[in-house]
Amino acid sequence: MDTVPAAPAASPEFLADPYPAYAALRDAGRAHHYASTGQWLIPHHADVSALLRDRRLGRTYLHRFTHEEFGRAAPPPEHEPFHVLNDNGMLDLEAPTHTRIRRLVAKAFTPRTVEQLKPHVEELADRLVREFVADGGGDLVSRVAEPLPVAVIAEMLGVPEGDRHLLRPWSADICGMYELNPAEETAARAVRASIEFTAYLRELIEFRRARPGGDLISGLIAAHEDGESLSEQEMISTCVLLLNAGHEATVNATVNGWHALFRHPAQLAALRADPAKLVPTAVEELLRYDTPLQLFERWVLDDIEVGGVRIPRGSEVALLFGSANHDPAVFDAPGELDLARADNPHISFSAGIHYCIGAPLARIELAASLRALLRGAPRLTLAAEPVRRPNFVMRGMAELLVEV
Repeated sequence: MDTVPAAPAASPEFLADPYPAYAALRDAGRAHHYASTGQWLIPHHADVSALLRDRRLGRTYLHRFTHEEFGRAAPPPEHEPFHVLNDNGMLDLEAPTHTRIRRLVAKAFTPRTVEQLKPHVEELADRLVREFVADGGGDLVSRVAEPLPVAVIAEMLGVPEGDRHLLRPWSADICGMYELNPAEETAARAVRASIEFTAYLRELIEFRRARPGGDLISGLIAAHEDGESLSEQEMISTCVLLLNAGHEATVNATVNGWHALFRHPAQLAALRADPAKLVPTAVEELLRYDTPLQLFERWVLDDIEVGGVRIPRGSEVALLFGSANHDPAVFDAPGELDLARADNPHISFSAGIHYCIGAPLARIELAASLRALLRGAPRLTLAAEPVRRPNFVMRGMAELLVEV
C-alpha cells in the first residue's frame, strides 16, 4: 500500500500550486492511500480516464448497498436537507435512475438549445466587458467571470432577474460540501442554502406549472419519455446541479485562465495577435493547464486493481483531474502553456456516463468572455497578486484585480 503524507491539501504551498506534488505522486506510483480522508488517490491520465468509465465504481453505492452493508456511516441527520438535494441530482446517481433523469434532462437541454444561446452569451459578455472597461477595471471575478454564467443559467432556468442575486451565494455555500473534510460550519451553511434554494425552486416550479414558458424548468416539467417524468425533487435537484456545475467551473476556468495568461506574456501576445485562430484551442488549453475541478470522487462497488494495488469494495477513490491533465505520458511538455496545442485530450469535463452535460455551453461562455476581453480590453494587465480561494477541489480565485 502506497501512502502519501498526512495533509498535503492543507498546505498553502500546495493550494497555490499543486502540480509539483502531482508530479511526485505520478512518479511514485498509480494508486496512493491518503490517510487524512481515507481515499485512494489516482494521479495518472490513463487510470483516471479508465476508472471514470468503469461500472465497478459509482458516484453512489445506495442503489446496491445500505450504508451498513458498504461499511459506511450514514450522514448526520442534521445534514439531511443537503443530502436530499444533492443525492437526487443525476451527478450523484447511477443507472437506471441516472439514465432516466439524464435522458429526460437532455430533451430540455439539447445542442440546438445551447447553440441558440450563443448570440445572447456573446452580447452579454460584450456588455459586461464594456461596463468593466468604462469603470476602469477592477475585480475580474465579480465583474465579468461570475455574472456571465450566472446570468446565462438563470435565463435558461427562467429565474426572474430580480432574484438572480440569490443564486451565487446559495451555490457557493452548497459547493463548500464538495471540499475534502468540510468543517461543520461549512456543512451548516450548505444545509441552510439547501433549504432556502429548495423552497425557492419549489415555488418557481409551481409557477411554471401554471404558466409554462420557453425556459428550462418548463421544459423539465413537460419532458416525458415512455410515460416517465421527473419528480419534483428530481427537478429541484437537477436545477441546482445545472446552476452549480454550470457556473462554478466556468467562473474558475475564466479566472484561472487569465491568471495563467498574465504569467505567460508571450502566449497572451500571440492570442491577442490572432484570436480568430487561437481562441478555440486556447479555451481547451486553459481548461487543461489550471483545471477548475481538481478531483472527482467515486465509490468502489466491486474490488478493483490499479497498478498492482488492490482497492477493495467500500473504498473511495479520488480521481485527480489536475494531475491527469499534466501527465507527460499524454501531453507534451505538460507544464508549459501552449495555446495552440492541437492534441489536447484533457478530462476537465469528466468522462463516461457522468460527462458534463453542460460542456458545450461552458465552451461557448469561455470563448465569449475571452473574445470580449481581448477585444474590449486589449491592454488588460494584472494589478495585484490574486487572492486564491482556500479550496482544493474547486480551484479558483476570490479576487483577480486588473487594470484596463
